[in-house]
Amino acid sequence: MTKFNSEDRIASIRRFNRFFTRKLGVLREGLLHSTYSLSESRIIYEIANRDNLIAAELSKELGLDAGYLSRILDRLEQQGLIQKVHSELDARQRFLQLTKEGEKAFKLLDDRSREEISEMLSRLSEQDQEQLLQAMHTVQQVLGEELKYSEPYVLRQHEPGDMGWVIHMHGRQYAEEYGWDEHFEALVAQICSDFINNYDPNKERCWIAEMDGQIVGSVFVVKESEEFAKLRLLLVDPKARGLGLGTRLVDECIRFARRKGYKSLVLWTNSVLESARNIYRNAGFKLVAEEPHHSYGHDLVGETWELSL
Repeated sequence: MTKFNSEDRIASIRRFNRFFTRKLGVLREGLLHSTYSLSESRIIYEIANRDNLIAAELSKELGLDAGYLSRILDRLEQQGLIQKVHSELDARQRFLQLTKEGEKAFKLLDDRSREEISEMLSRLSEQDQEQLLQAMHTVQQVLGEELKYSEPYVLRQHEPGDMGWVIHMHGRQYAEEYGWDEHFEALVAQICSDFINNYDPNKERCWIAEMDGQIVGSVFVVKESEEFAKLRLLLVDPKARGLGLGTRLVDECIRFARRKGYKSLVLWTNSVLESARNIYRNAGFKLVAEEPHHSYGHDLVGETWELSL
């Protein structure tokens, strides 16, 4: 039997994930050639197949954050696909039901799913089909207890075009929320340019978060020396907040830095960025230095945080 080391195992699982999502078309903008995202399709399917379903149960069943689920349900209701019906026994409870338009949408998704899977299976022999089903059963059996929470986002490494999004979103978001001027956007552009021009794939990494086919977050680990790395440009789009994405991105940075043998992970931020500071503090970072400065049109207090690895 072939023995795999830790990196080989990680690479094998990631390779399988990429293969399987492409095979089922999960990464297409509209699932099954429809106008519905993966999350919307899952929700429509569950409502169609469950009686007296309430939002809290749906959130638990699909492993979706309650706030994120609520936004999708509101969108589906505005599109006329679902309705919320008061329970006859408890007026405070509202059951989720498909409307006639919702039933049509479900039938479309269900028919296309059956057709695509049937077509895929038709190309396999009976023996290969049995082998495939057994392998899928094994995966579900082994991982079933571990997958109690399904994140509505996916993380990947950077690709061409991503730096433009990072620069644009930092400039826009910090202007809207803190009133920072274009000099901050220029700083982010310089950081991104330096990262691309000096990129060391063995010691550096950028994570891009996607949700329903749209970028919603980013973070970088940049090499400072053989022993020290910097965490830079943590950002979460407002529409993806409340999902634990910021914490997940920081956790990925910490795991990567430890795996690459860094002794310390440092970052620079400002005291007004309370949400980010809470994430750093909860991850174990310590505030090691403070310095007042005037930047981006404001008087600020810069902070250096450090995590010993």
